[in-house]
Amino acid sequence: MSLATHPACLTARESEVLRLMARGRTYAQIGDDLGVSLHTVTSHVRNTYRKLGVRSRAAAVMRAVELKLFGEV
Repeated sequence: MSLATHPACLTARESEVLRLMARGRTYAQIGDDLGVSLHTVTSHVRNTYRKLGVRSRAAAVMRAVELKLFGEV
């Protein structure tokens, strides 16, 4: 089973960053919301993209919806 088909591979923080991305928050806003640096947010995003097998914000959100990471939509 690949990482892209196993949603449990995301850490709690990566899932939180992904949810904020889905709400349209910028990386800077996410950093402010979570009290972390822009560099840290970028690291979480990069890890999330890798684990979901995507290359963009839109693709990450779509993959999260497909995997029901946000619950029923």
